[in-house]
Amino acid sequence: MNTHSIFSERVVCALPYGLETKEAPDGVTEVKTALDGYARVTAEGFKKFTEHAESTRQQFNVIDERLSDIEQKAARAAMGGPITPRTWGSHVVDGQEFKGWMGSGARGTIRISVKGLDSSATSAGAMIYPDRDPNVVLMAKRRLSVRALLAPGRTGSNAVEYVRQTGYANAAAPVAERALKPESDITFEALSTPVRTIAHWVPVSRQAMDDAPGLASLIDGELRYGLAYAEEVQLLLGDGSGQNLHGLIPQATAYDTTRTKAGDTAFDVIHHAIAQAEVAELPASGIILNTQDWMDLFVIKDGEGRYIGPGPFGAAAASLWTLPVTYSNAMPVGKFLVGAFGTAAQVYDRLDPEVLVSDQDRDNFVKNMLTVRAEERLAMAVKRPEALIYGKLSGAA
Repeated sequence: MNTHSIFSERVVCALPYGLETKEAPDGVTEVKTALDGYARVTAEGFKKFTEHAESTRQQFNVIDERLSDIEQKAARAAMGGPITPRTWGSHVVDGQEFKGWMGSGARGTIRISVKGLDSSATSAGAMIYPDRDPNVVLMAKRRLSVRALLAPGRTGSNAVEYVRQTGYANAAAPVAERALKPESDITFEALSTPVRTIAHWVPVSRQAMDDAPGLASLIDGELRYGLAYAEEVQLLLGDGSGQNLHGLIPQATAYDTTRTKAGDTAFDVIHHAIAQAEVAELPASGIILNTQDWMDLFVIKDGEGRYIGPGPFGAAAASLWTLPVTYSNAMPVGKFLVGAFGTAAQVYDRLDPEVLVSDQDRDNFVKNMLTVRAEERLAMAVKRPEALIYGKLSGAA
């Protein structure tokens, strides 16, 4: 049957009310039947496509949730934060039973068995993650305050020379008219203090420096503190031998113990030392004590149990006999140092504290290691040893 023969025959027409209705020929019925079959096949195919699309969408949702979970964990780990543990549901979704069910089109009902869980490594322990505190608990730091008492200075050489007056024979006196005037005598000496280096270093792997945020700044701070710690010890106690600085205490004037009287307390001994400096016409500007000694003096009571100082609820500056007190653990226990520190000594900085990182050693390069080095260079001159009075708080020789 060709197209011409089909459409040359009459068709069934639905005419307006009151008009004649004519029957359609057999050819049109065949076309209608074929179209209905095509429609059914298309509907079934579309239904299957819709079901498959819905299954695919669900699978993509699962994948998207997993990727989001991984990204959040990675972001928290990069910032040093805690990683949130996975839920039981996520473990079920990752199981082979669930994956097989999804791969088959997610039809029907699936039964997934869950065993009893505990905190062991082979059970629910894999789902338990410890929290991570990103803050590093650092060791205690010493109070560093001695350098602030000394006069500051700078140098561009490996040594500092200075001139100190050693004597003054003052012959000034009233003189008669046309009489010979008296001659005075002033003597000096040239001194030199060498620039010394204080340094240390630590090895660090390149991977640790790259992968641990904040490690570089932490090492930088710790190494700088190490320099300042060693510097304070040198400023107070350096004996001048080898590469040591010549510090305040080894060059200080000894306390005159004949000033101590029976029954004198530590407060009295310190006052006698201040008087010794005043008599030498080098007025003291401060006091250095050991930290524990200062804390012990702060809580001394009188015969009636009353605090000599401001007591636990009082507020007062750290001072004795109107002079400021600096306390440091670098100061020997049971000792004191009274003096005109700004006049007596001066620090000359040649190289300010610096921290450098290098891999320029062959072994470092091969092992992927870095050397982190901290260094400073300075000199100190105690120009007026008589302006520093050093002794024991008990006043004993």
